[in-house]
Amino acid sequence: MKTTRYTPAEVAATTPEQLASLRAGPAPQYAAWIRTAAEMGLVEAQTIFGQMLLDGIGVPRDPAEGLAWFKRAANADHPMAINMIGRCYENGWGVPADDTVAAYWFRLAADRGLDWGMYNYAHLLKSGRGGVARNGAAALALYQQAAQMGHVKSMGVVGRFYEAGEVVEQDLERAFDCYRRCAEGGDFRGMFHLGRMLLLRGRKQEAVQWLARVSETSTAAFLREADAMLRDCGFPPVYETGA
Repeated sequence: MKTTRYTPAEVAATTPEQLASLRAGPAPQYAAWIRTAAEMGLVEAQTIFGQMLLDGIGVPRDPAEGLAWFKRAANADHPMAINMIGRCYENGWGVPADDTVAAYWFRLAADRGLDWGMYNYAHLLKSGRGGVARNGAAALALYQQAAQMGHVKSMGVVGRFYEAGEVVEQDLERAFDCYRRCAEGGDFRGMFHLGRMLLLRGRKQEAVQWLARVSETSTAAFLREADAMLRDCGFPPVYETGA
């Protein structure tokens, strides 16, 4: 099985069926194909290869090289590559962290119509980081726009705005619906907030089904935050005991 290198001719001759098989097969083999495609100038491949380098999937992890590939794809105006440059600067992946530079790239991705760019730039608007003037209304507008495009995490954040009555008038039914759609989309925060609101409504059996799924994909930090929110609502913690 070929796992080291593909020639441009081999990449060009790959059928959609063969590419699907490569995606489903060993990661190093797929990475080898993607690398050649990226070197050939295929912008989507450059973005995918950058992500593989960032995550260390199929290749040794190399955030700096991943960022270089994102920049090559961004030069061709690839929205996700533009967004990922922002993520690299936000988190210090392959480059010193710099929220101001991250804000520039997130806004550019948002202006290109990318839901993730809207979500990430909205975070900066909400918090006032990266030299961005704090503006909750503008943040909510971007979250809503991304949510309307099907962006699951944005749905959950919109729910938080409506539950808290932040920027908009409090609307618990609308918050509940946002959390439901977010949870059904597979987001652990949406699952938790839906479960929490179900507990508050006395629907314990339904709540437990959602709360039990949170720890499957959640970060440890969020589990601690979730237990604190449960305490604030008058319920015992769930995750610190593994209950």
